[in-house]
Amino acid sequence: MKQCIENPNEVKWEEFWAERLEGKINKNWDDAAPGFFKRTRKEDYQTALFDMLKLDENDTVLDVGCGEGSITVPLAKRVKKVIGVDSSPKMLEYLEKRATDNDIDNIETILKPIEEISYGEIGDVDVVVCSRSLNGIIPITDVLRELDKIANKYVFITIFGPENKKIEKDFDRELGIKTEDFPDYNYFFNILYNMGIYANIERFDLNNYRQYDSIDEAIDNGKFRLDLYSDEQKELLRDYLERILTYDEKTGKYYNVKDKADWIMVWWKK
Repeated sequence: MKQCIENPNEVKWEEFWAERLEGKINKNWDDAAPGFFKRTRKEDYQTALFDMLKLDENDTVLDVGCGEGSITVPLAKRVKKVIGVDSSPKMLEYLEKRATDNDIDNIETILKPIEEISYGEIGDVDVVVCSRSLNGIIPITDVLRELDKIANKYVFITIFGPENKKIEKDFDRELGIKTEDFPDYNYFFNILYNMGIYANIERFDLNNYRQYDSIDEAIDNGKFRLDLYSDEQKELLRDYLERILTYDEKTGKYYNVKDKADWIMVWWKK
């Protein structure tokens, strides 16, 4: 028997969010850090992100889940100070290297899980940026409440769009594996709504598809869950990529036009 809900605003969206994340394995970000640092370059996503951010040269910014600094360092070039928070010591090592290589000295780093960020520790900043960092956070309401307290001007969050990881999902369907995807952005919007935060939703207009130097690079790109595949399934993955990727003789790269990121910007003004 279906439960009758008289008031849609009473739906506990944060519980649905947590259920979708139950059983998902967290990536070892220390192990992933060298690959992220090596691959990261100025990309379509970064351009779209900075086009949407509202920043002033005198702003202080909290970069939540800053990783190896691909967003943190460009932020630091535009504002007075950036505080980068991440749970991976190795990611923060690469961030500091990236900052040094770019002669940046206005970044402060904090080693801490996102779930433990608090207004009591961070205090007030002008802008909070959560770039691709909140998709897997289970106590999402608690985290959002703290981030909203911390920001004096704006909060900007990017989360997965509906077409994210399309070729990965198609491969899992070929294997007969049910893809347990991350919660959709409508969960996120409704969680905020129930918190009394009336956010803006914008979808990134990304055109650039990913390109790879080899099939091996396409396999080991951080998007396929290789840890969940058997040796036989990994061989099937190689066959799949050889079938769907096109080789461009001019660039020497492999690509598929459907292999591109899909991101949603959720933001609100304080």
